[in-house]
Amino acid sequence: MTAGRDPLEAVKQTMRTRWPLYLTSMLAANAFGAVLVWAFIQYGLPAPEGAPSGIRRTGLLIPALVFLTGGVLSVVASALMLRPVMRWQMRGGPPSRQEQMATLHAPLRQAIVHLALWLIGGAVLAAQIIADTPALAGAITITECMAATIVFGFTYMLGERILRPVAAQALAEGIFDHTLTPGVGTRMAMTWGMGTFAPTIAIVLLCVTQISSDVKFSAQSLAISILLLCGVVIMQALALSMLAGASISDPVRQLSQAIDQVQAGARDVQVEVFDGSEIGLLQVGFNRMMEEAAKRRQLQELFGQHVGEDVAQRALDYGTELGGETRFVAVLFVDMVGSTATAAERPPTEVVSLLNEFFRIVVDVIDRHHGFVNKFVGDEALAIFGAPLDRPDAPTAALAAARELRETLREVPGLDIGIGVSAGLAVAGNIGAANRFEYTVIGDPVNEAARLTELAKERPGRTLASGSALYFAEESEQEQWETGDEVQLRGRRKKTLLAWPRADATADIDVATARSLG
Repeated sequence: MTAGRDPLEAVKQTMRTRWPLYLTSMLAANAFGAVLVWAFIQYGLPAPEGAPSGIRRTGLLIPALVFLTGGVLSVVASALMLRPVMRWQMRGGPPSRQEQMATLHAPLRQAIVHLALWLIGGAVLAAQIIADTPALAGAITITECMAATIVFGFTYMLGERILRPVAAQALAEGIFDHTLTPGVGTRMAMTWGMGTFAPTIAIVLLCVTQISSDVKFSAQSLAISILLLCGVVIMQALALSMLAGASISDPVRQLSQAIDQVQAGARDVQVEVFDGSEIGLLQVGFNRMMEEAAKRRQLQELFGQHVGEDVAQRALDYGTELGGETRFVAVLFVDMVGSTATAAERPPTEVVSLLNEFFRIVVDVIDRHHGFVNKFVGDEALAIFGAPLDRPDAPTAALAAARELRETLREVPGLDIGIGVSAGLAVAGNIGAANRFEYTVIGDPVNEAARLTELAKERPGRTLASGSALYFAEESEQEQWETGDEVQLRGRRKKTLLAWPRADATADIDVATARSLG
């Protein structure tokens, strides 16, 4: 408890936690052991033939005293052992290493305290009965040892389950160490030893005593004792097995449900870590796996925003090595007209807003036609069809995208653009240095598309394509275009056959008519 905290408020806060239930379960486990010892001494303890009937009267007072004394000592021991845990919970924040260990070790430490108390109390009770009837020394010792193991097992299993939320909080805010609590193998061995081995040994020893010693129990008394011990074995083994099984099946079910959520599409799935053994290691591993997956997904999305989703996926699938390959591609260039004057005449915020709207439309249209926006350079964009993913209809897609892009961009006030489309063989791949490169396309189609874009800025329709792009397109797309003269583009030896959307032919006639009338 921190200095200055109201003790009454601290008590109220403690009552709202798991600790009252935990202490109650500890007392209940001891009460169960005391009742078991009393009932066995009264009704199940095999009495030797001719033994005085008064030996059973000692079985009521001593277990009651053991229970009361043990209960007081158990509460005191709990208060001392759990001081670091209560201090951490009152303080808040992450626990120290000592506080975390005290939290996770609490059930086992409490069980060891109860085992020690029962061994001491059992020795007192055994001495009392043996003083009256020495022949019962073996039987009463077996009874007390069996009760001690039962209380030990139930104390640990119940405590571990009740304090699971507290352990989860300690593991979530502290450093995880899978050696903090008994492992799965140790728990199963404890369950078998306390639920089956100890009671069975008691039955065996009773039978051995009857056969090999001078002490002879009455047949009815021995039969009742064995029947009661068998009943204890069945009930105790069942209860401990269910508790031990739940400590394993609960986190397995939790992980299974989390995996189902992930398969259903959930992303931010985390499981509660409430076990300090190998099972907790699985829980921590799942959470770390999901965190790493989220980081990789975020990195992939960020990577895809910079280089395009297709390039990002190709890099993830095949790696990133310098070099390229010859591919048949279609290239689309789009560039703003008069961007320099626009930047000089308008405020920077308006210029940036206009560019962002321009690039947004470009990306939307190109994506809709399954192209790849390779790069933004100033106020122009380069889109590729047929790389990095093969597309036999690349020219058709590029020409259709050019027509849609022209119509869409015309609706943006203050925006004038030029579009050029070409197709042919080019080298596509990673270009640059080993530690800094980009995926791009180099070749004649890129140069031709760039020159067509410059020429398109002088045409009313603002959109031009090469004859090669039109030649390799599907007939349905060819019908949307009209061819014209061959021109010598700047920097190219071969002449280029020009093509433009049929709607632009009407625009050209209207412009020519207007000039003649003017």
